[in-house]
Amino acid sequence: MESKTLRYLDDGSIELFVEKIGDPGEGEIQLTGGACGICSWDIVTAKMGSAMIPMAPPGHEGVGYVSKIGSGVTGFREGDRVAGGGFATVRNLSSERVYPVPDSDLADEHWIVEPVACAVTGLDHTNLNAGETVALVGAGFMGQLLLQGLLHMPVGELIVLDVVEARLELARRQGAPETVDISRHDTDDLAADLKARGIDVVIDASGSQGGLDLSANVVKNGGRINLFGWIKGQKAYFDPSHWHLGGFTIVNSSPSSKIRNTFPPAIKLIDAGVFDLRPLVTHTVPLGGYPSLMEEILAGDGSYLKGVISLG
Repeated sequence: MESKTLRYLDDGSIELFVEKIGDPGEGEIQLTGGACGICSWDIVTAKMGSAMIPMAPPGHEGVGYVSKIGSGVTGFREGDRVAGGGFATVRNLSSERVYPVPDSDLADEHWIVEPVACAVTGLDHTNLNAGETVALVGAGFMGQLLLQGLLHMPVGELIVLDVVEARLELARRQGAPETVDISRHDTDDLAADLKARGIDVVIDASGSQGGLDLSANVVKNGGRINLFGWIKGQKAYFDPSHWHLGGFTIVNSSPSSKIRNTFPPAIKLIDAGVFDLRPLVTHTVPLGGYPSLMEEILAGDGSYLKGVISLG
């Protein structure tokens, strides 16, 4: 069977091609169609090419439909919608990497489970005590998912910070009780004001050096910084004396730090409406339109928050 897919070249360009896919092997499931989300890792790879180490794989936020079942696999039926896979119209996956999605009226682009699973890992590492004050730095797509989760937790005060007003407006529409546009404040004055509020936990979803610096400057002495965002590249910086004297704890809540398999709870929470991708997915195009969409993203399309590729 032919599968349309893609790869990233060393210069960051996206090459579409067709490959032959055989029947699923033992323990495998073949998926057809569905959709796959565009990760920030994809965007940085398209921007930097092979200078991004490691380069993004060809998609990892997929959802599709079971079309064939290999020997030894139980618990799945042809036609089931499941989470798994990447940017390929047909793909064979280990059944251990495929997760059933419940019957739902949500479109495929709103069942992009993998980033929600990452958000669950981030929330797991927050170690929130009831009534604590939380600052969320960064209101991009992942920040918005974290916000959705935090709004269902016993937070005392919740402050969302970003440099893009449109993202803060979306956060307010989602229920954020307090937002701060960092770009409208003197950074030192803002940090001092927030520091005085006794912020117990800062979740840094910015993926930027500036976001990490701000997080360290606003968390209370002895507080916690949850480093969720990925500062992509090979170097980031911190002031060791400031960190030592501040006495705060840093936790890395990347997907590799997960303390449990977060796909099943992510699926349950999407189904329950705790996580809702409908207001967050801003761009959906077929696979053939991905290179053009990426050009728009890299050019700074101000309306972009999250893109999903339809796999037909």
